[in-house]
Parts: sequence; structure tokens; C-alpha cells
Amino acid sequence: MATWSNFNYQNSASPLMEQIIFFHDHTLIILIMITILVAYLMMNLFFNNYINRFLLEGQMIELIWTILPAITLIFIALPSLRLLYLLDELNNPLITLKSIGHQWYWSYEYSDFNNIEFNSYMIQSNENLSNFRLLDVDNRIILPMNNQIRILVTATDVIHSWTIPSLGVKIDANPGRLNQTSFFINRPGIYYGQCSEICGANHSFMPIVVESISMKNFINWINNYSLDDWKQVLVS
Repeated sequence: MATWSNFNYQNSASPLMEQIIFFHDHTLIILIMITILVAYLMMNLFFNNYINRFLLEGQMIELIWTILPAITLIFIALPSLRLLYLLDELNNPLITLKSIGHQWYWSYEYSDFNNIEFNSYMIQSNENLSNFRLLDVDNRIILPMNNQIRILVTATDVIHSWTIPSLGVKIDANPGRLNQTSFFINRPGIYYGQCSEICGANHSFMPIVVESISMKNFINWINNYSLDDWKQVLVS
């Protein structure tokens, strides 16, 4: 998760987020080079004494400053299109998770496993600060790592957005529409997110928590899940 004074991306936990960070760094380097070049040229124009009273046109320089930006845009557009298609790709998902946005909580369904369903509400931070303020929930999403996971997202009232930065996932939840995306968690951990859509007052207080565990522990959780008890217990 993000920490204080952190202006960079969060540490990636999926291959898609790694590609997003690589593209961000690639584009940022190009922008820095352009900024330095333009600043250098402007400084030269301001502080030199060269004057050409008879200069009317310069076809060669106009050709150069038309072609160079086009080439620069190609260097940005090609990786961007590649990343866009990677984000929309679904590679034989092992598990399908359904996420339904409500005001002000999320509902989840594991339809592959006897229709496991639960609601996920934000919880208050306690005195000993064992959880994070405005980010922790009573029922976390339990998912296995190193597996392709598909998520189906919709809403019941207004537009929400299911977003977890560390996984590179941001997908809108629209009423009457079913959106889907996929992600791959490559390491264990707990990953936090929030609804990032302006869906009304307190819209930012719809936290999302994904807990990534091994496949063995995930199977134990599935086998020991009880609909009468909403507490999620991992059996080692």
C-alpha cells in the first residue's frame, strides 16, 4: 500500500502492474528529454544577440520539427497500445470472482465454489492500530496467488469503481452492466484499494482488501467456510 511522502507507484504485485510502471517510466523519460530540450532552446533565444532581418522561411527546420514530434508520438503510442491490449486479455482464468457495488459496501460471490457469498464493510480502526483507518474491512477477499483470476463487476445503485493499485486493476461498476477484467497475483500479501469513482458523499470510504495466499491455504479456506459465521479463518 502507499506510504507517507510516496510520490511513486505502489510496489507491484502483478505482471500487469509491472508493465504499467515500465510504461510510466518510459513516457516520463521522453517528457523529461523534451522539457530539457525546449528549455535549452528558449534560454538560447532569450540570451543571444543573433538577428536575421531577412529570414522569411526555413523549410528544412519546419520539416524537422514536424517529423520529430511524430516519431516521438510513435515511441509513446506503440507501447501504450501493447499495454492496452494486455490489460484486456483473458488467459483461461482459474477462478471467477463477482463483485457488486452498493452504497457503501461491496458484495462478493465465489460462484465456482458452491456460491460462497458475503458482504465487505469498512471497519473502525482500533486503539492499538492493528488495522488501517478507512482501509480495512471485516471480510477480506481471499484469492490464491500464481493463478489467473477473472473478476466480474457491477453495481446496484450508482457508478462505483473497483480499484486496487498494487494489482493494476481499475474497473467501473455500472448499474445494469457487467464489466470484466483479470489479474494475476504473483506474491502473497494483503493489498488495499478503494472505490475511485465520485458516486456520492463518502464515496471514498468503500475499501477493498485482497488477501493473497497459497493454493493449499485457499482450498482449506474454501473447505472450512461457513455461511453461518462470516469470519474468514485460514486453516494451515
